[in-house]
Order: sequence, then structure tokens, then C-alpha cells
Amino acid sequence: MRIDQLDVVLRARSQWEAMELGTALVRRHASAIWKPWLLVTLPVFALFNLGGWLLDNFWLAAFALWWFKPAFERIPLYVISRGAFGAEPSTRETLRAQLRWGWRGIDAYLGWRRLSPARSLLMPVDLLEGGDAAQRRMRRRTLGAASYGHATLLTTVCWHFESMLQLAGVALIFIFVPVDLLSESLRAAWSLIGEETPAWAWIGLNLLGWLAMTLISPFYSGAGFGLYLNRRTQLEAWDVEIAFRRMRERLAKLAPLMVLVLAVCVSPLRAQEAEPAPPAPTHGNHKGAAQTPRAPATPETVFADSKADTAGFRQAAARAYEDPQLGAKRTVERWVRKPHEPRPDAKPSDAPGFLKLIGKLLALLSESVLWIVLGVVLIALVLTARWWLPWLRGSGRLPREKQTPVQHEALLLPEVLPPDILGSARRLWNEGKPRHALALLYRASVEVLGQRADIVLPPGATEAQCLRASRRMPQEQDRTLFAHMVRTWQYAAYAGRLPSEQEFEALMGDLHRQYGWPA
Repeated sequence: MRIDQLDVVLRARSQWEAMELGTALVRRHASAIWKPWLLVTLPVFALFNLGGWLLDNFWLAAFALWWFKPAFERIPLYVISRGAFGAEPSTRETLRAQLRWGWRGIDAYLGWRRLSPARSLLMPVDLLEGGDAAQRRMRRRTLGAASYGHATLLTTVCWHFESMLQLAGVALIFIFVPVDLLSESLRAAWSLIGEETPAWAWIGLNLLGWLAMTLISPFYSGAGFGLYLNRRTQLEAWDVEIAFRRMRERLAKLAPLMVLVLAVCVSPLRAQEAEPAPPAPTHGNHKGAAQTPRAPATPETVFADSKADTAGFRQAAARAYEDPQLGAKRTVERWVRKPHEPRPDAKPSDAPGFLKLIGKLLALLSESVLWIVLGVVLIALVLTARWWLPWLRGSGRLPREKQTPVQHEALLLPEVLPPDILGSARRLWNEGKPRHALALLYRASVEVLGQRADIVLPPGATEAQCLRASRRMPQEQDRTLFAHMVRTWQYAAYAGRLPSEQEFEALMGDLHRQYGWPA
């Protein structure tokens, strides 16, 4: 691995920035990732679903596709691990590499490590680094020490994204194709889902799972690779090493110029050394001059004929030595407990043992008294719970209002509509059964709807279905009156809002005039 060929900027990043770096790599090499991904996963998806159809168990096909996800995640990891170093592989190279690359250690990720929450962080250790099993184990422990929590959170977030995408796909079907508008055959097939789910429904659900995995898994692997790069940068100082290597390259380019400058600077020095030195003056013989000791250095000898202020210098030095903080001393006294030494003439006694016994008895007595007090408090709380427990719950001693039981009244209508519909409805209204009266009018209006719209409503048709069917009635007055009848019935049946006496009589008059029912 040549880190000097990295195509990304290495610096100290937080864990969140590292995951963003990984997703940016996936977006940069999107074409090189998703082309081989589709070419590999689509045949596997078809093969698994074919096996599920033969075994009549499509759930097993979906589970197998999900379980083999780590084997598919080798594709984005292979692409971005090369693309990060400026060598993006082609689709053919990626497909050819799946036959021989990345199988070492993948059996663990398809086995006991399949449910590891840090799979995206640890897979690059086994697939990109060498070494035996013990070395890889130590590397996984070292790299995952500080990033395990973030890798776990990444796994959780990506799992939720995949689940939401599958639910969104199912919701789209309900939004664009309402069940009420389906034909009778499709509605019957739709009702079987959940009980006797047909094969096409299972394949559609599995297809949604494959699409969600196709969209999210490359980003999951890329974010884990970003965490892996960041951890190696922190542990191995890749950014510092890259800076030194680039500095060496710049200095290597400047080497000829530096040699030239050094040669120019050294040449005058060599010429000066080559000149002969003048003879030194001697007094007496040479041997005596060599052995003459040198005089001590004084201000007069150092500064020659100049007038040096030696008096001021000595005065400043003396003043510095007079500073009380220079060489000051202080005495610190501390009291230390003197160890007890028994006198040689003292006789041993049993006083210490006796004192220990008294202390144990006092401790036991105190503990017994505390337990007795605690028991008395608990008994008092239990006996007075009827007074303080309601207050603690916030109800106090306010008496609770008795709730009136909900009354259920069954609507018993005749199987055949009576000939005098309006008279029967008015009689039920006067007997104190307004809901029965409105139910009778609604049922009779539905019969008129079927006759005038020339349709046959299915048994148990809802009010919404009847309203949609009323659009086929040829006259506008019929459609308006039927809608008014349905709304009046819904308010009474579901909201408990009964019409007044005048509104009921007005409704009866409209039905008499429009439908021709005898008054």
C-alpha cells in the first residue's frame, strides 16, 4: 500500500467526518461500483427466488439474500480501496477480482461474525491487510477500540434506511393503486396476501428488499472504509508521513542548486586556509615563549584602550548578590505524631480486648434499633396507605364520578322493505328510535340507487362505495339528495349527531318529492 499515492486529503478527522469521506468516495466511483454490483447481485437474486419458488418458501430466499450481503459488499470495498489510491478499476477487473479476491476471512463474516455491528469497520482489516489470524485479530481489536460505537450506530442507521425504503415501496402501491378501484379478480388476489400470499407478491417484496440493499449497502461499506482510513491515520500518522515524503521530494528537486550554493560558499574558505600565516613575534627562545602562561582576562585587556566602566559593572554585580531571593533559606517546622512505645515496666492488661467487645455490643444494639424503627415505619405506611396513596397519585380524597355504562342498541330492520317507507320511518322516530328511522331511510335510498343507476352493489358495501356509485345516477337532484341522505346517516351512526325534528321532516319531504314514496 503506497500511501504517497492516496487521492484523498489525509488529516485529523472526527468519526462523523470520516464516514462522510467514505460516502464521498462511493459517490465519486458510483459507476465503477453499481455496474458490477448489478451484474453480480441480479443473477443471485433470480437464483435465490427460483429456489424459493421450487421449495415454495420465498421467505427463505429473502433471508439468504440478506445473509450473503457481506459477500456482495466486497465489490464497493474493492473499488474504493483502489480508487482512493488513484487506480479506479474497470467493471471487468472488478468482476474478475470477485473470483479470487477477498475470500480470506469472508467465511467468518458469513458465519459467527455476520451479525457484528462493526462489520463495515472490521472487514477492510481481513480483506485489505495481510498477516495470519492472530495478527488480524490484534489489528481488529486495535482499530475497533475507539470507533466501535460509531460503526454500530452506522449499522443501525443503514438498517433503518433499508427498512424504510421497503415500507415506502409498499406504500407507493397503496397510494397509486387504491384497492377500491381494483377489479374483482385483482381485489380477490389482493385479499389473499397475508393468508395465502401468491408467488408474484413474494417476488415483489423480495425485489423491494434487493432494491433497498442495492441503494444502501455501498454507502454502508464506504462509510466503514472511511472509519478504517481515519483510524489508520490516527494510529500510524499517515498524514505526517505523507508530509515528510513530499518535503523530501521538494528537497530532492532543489539538491543541484544546494550543491552549487555550497560549493560557492566553501571555495573562499579553502582559499583563505591555503594562505600562509604570518610569523608570530617571539621574546627570547621559542621554548620559553611557548611555556609563558597567559594573563587572566580583565576588562582592560578585553576592551584594549577603550575606557570600560568597570566600577559600574562591579557595583551591579554586588547589587545582584545582595538580592534576598538569591540563595535565601527558610526553615519549615512540622508536627509529626510520635509512635507509641510501651514502657518496659508496664504490665499487659485485657483492657483493649474488653473495649473491642463493648464496641461490638453497641454496634449490634444500634443495628437492631434501626431495623426495628424501619419495620415500624413500613407497618405504619401500610396501615395508612388508604389516606396517603390517593394523595400521592394526585387524586386526593375527591370522590370519583360514576361513569354511566355505554348503551348498545342493535338496529333490527326487516328483511324486506315495507311499502310505506316514510310512514314506518316517522313511526320509529316518534317511538324514540331515530337511528332506526334513519337506517330505514338509508337502506331504502340504496335500493333506489341500484334501480336508477342500473348497478348491483356488493353485499356490505360501505357508504363511500355507495357515494361513488351514485355518480352514475342520471339526474343531478338524485345525486344531491342521496349524498345528503348518506351524510345524515353517517352523522347519526358514527358521530351521534341526530337531526332535529324540523330537519327530519324536511328530509322526509325531499324523499317524498324526489323518489315518489307515499307520505
